[in-house]
Amino acid sequence: MGNSKKLSVELKERSYEIIVGKDLIKTAGQKIEKTISGKDIIIISDKNVAKYYLTELRKSCENAKLSCREIILPPGENAKTFKQLNLLVERLLSMGISRTTTLIALGGGVVGDITGFAASILLRGINFVQVPTTLLAQVDSSVGGKTGINSSQGKNLIGAFYQPKLVIADVSTLDTLPKRQILAGYSEIVKYGLINNFTFFKWLEKKGAEVCSGRKESQIKAIVESCKMKSGFVSKDELENSKRTLLNLGHTFGHAIEAQTGFSNKVLHGEAVAIGLSLAFELSAKLGLCLVSDVKRIQTHFKLIGLPFKLSQLLDKNCEPDNLIKFMKNDKKNKDGKLTLILARGIGKAFVTNEINYSDVKPIISSSLK
Repeated sequence: MGNSKKLSVELKERSYEIIVGKDLIKTAGQKIEKTISGKDIIIISDKNVAKYYLTELRKSCENAKLSCREIILPPGENAKTFKQLNLLVERLLSMGISRTTTLIALGGGVVGDITGFAASILLRGINFVQVPTTLLAQVDSSVGGKTGINSSQGKNLIGAFYQPKLVIADVSTLDTLPKRQILAGYSEIVKYGLINNFTFFKWLEKKGAEVCSGRKESQIKAIVESCKMKSGFVSKDELENSKRTLLNLGHTFGHAIEAQTGFSNKVLHGEAVAIGLSLAFELSAKLGLCLVSDVKRIQTHFKLIGLPFKLSQLLDKNCEPDNLIKFMKNDKKNKDGKLTLILARGIGKAFVTNEINYSDVKPIISSSLK
């Protein structure tokens, strides 16, 4: 696989490799064949991604002597529903799958999430491989084994921790993404710097524009560094009982924004996370945990890159703060009826707390809506 970069997620018998580089789909079949036990694979994609990469991936798998079939899902976050999950698993069962069948998720986070969840419940668990085609999926959702679907009560409330056998992140797929999708993925990259790597954040301040404009060297470095940091958290806390929770910086706010907009394309996940990161630091500053200058520095970077940082940039100004708080109360990280948030004592100094009152959160939301 040429000049690709490799790293491992260390989980004993569930350990797997992440490969990042250019033009990896062309030879992905060889690596998949060496990783899985059987020869039967089913590629699951959506119609937007399939037209670009399905033929290439199928040819690669067939060249590796794998028996290849495919299923095409509707695009978008609305595919992460019980209805679509039911359709998918029934279709897979009707295709005569066995426990040696491997599912290949070719697409963004939605395809990866629903494919991984289907793999976790079919025949009590079959193998799956992630081939993420968006920047967001390459740096976040394809790594770590979080799979699932949405509920009307909130995002990703139904799912399972289920690790892939392999992740192949081909940066060439980013060339067909709209700029908006690239920026949405970039917000998750920034998140890693804000959690515990100030040096990485400073590098992004210098090179972030290159990552977003398509410079492959910078994209590969950003993806590898992001995956390396996420892998470290996952290896130490696979089921998110402690340190891995830090990876949700900005996400409690972000998921509430997505729920408020009905998981539609009005707000992309990464856009919601960008605003969530800003709100988390604004709340931290209000509570005296970090400096106001930290908030301004982050918001300045988002503005220069082209990411939103205020709720008023994406939501109706008539949106009621209580509506967002209602969705925050349903967040899966909450414990014993208390709000769990990730806040920060500075850039690169995030921590988990469940000592925050909703009365502290509401003014921050109200201000951001103006």
